[in-house]
Parts: sequence; C-alpha cells; structure tokens
Amino acid sequence: MMSSALDRVPVDEITARARAVQPGRAVLTLAAAVLFGVGWLVAKSWRAAFFTLAWAWAAVRVGFEAAHGPTRGQQIAGYQAELDRLRKENARLGG
Repeated sequence: MMSSALDRVPVDEITARARAVQPGRAVLTLAAAVLFGVGWLVAKSWRAAFFTLAWAWAAVRVGFEAAHGPTRGQQIAGYQAELDRLRKENARLGG
C-alpha cells in the first residue's frame, strides 16, 4: 500500500518547532548573519587588495632588477652565501 507524502513528513514536530521560534531572537539572528557576512566580505576584499598590491610590488622589483641587475644588498647576500659555502667546504676538507 502506498503512503502519501504527508504521512512520511513529521508535521507535528515541524509545527512544534515553528511555534517555539521567538520572533525577537529570529530577527537578531538574521541581523547577526548579515553583519557576519559583511565582515567576511570586507576581510576577503582586504586580503585580495593586499595580495594585489604585494604582487604588483614584487613585479616592479623583478622588472627593476631585470633592467639594472641585482641590488647591492642582493650582491652582498650572494657573496656571503658563497663565502659560507667555501668555508664549509674548507672545513669538510680539513683546512
């Protein structure tokens, strides 16, 4: 025997829950949800804006270095890394 859809739906439980809803609390929940959503959107927007600015700054630096070569600080860091590598190699060889 086929049962109707209304027989399978817990109508009494749904009615009881609907009557238990407090209008003031429901309005506050909706307001909180809207404020949360706005905060989430602002945070995502700031994150995207910061990433865009950081990416643009990095692109400018890479372009500048491609046109003018590495900066003095980068040259010194490269020399320091090479010196450290040579010192380790010297220590490994017993020098």
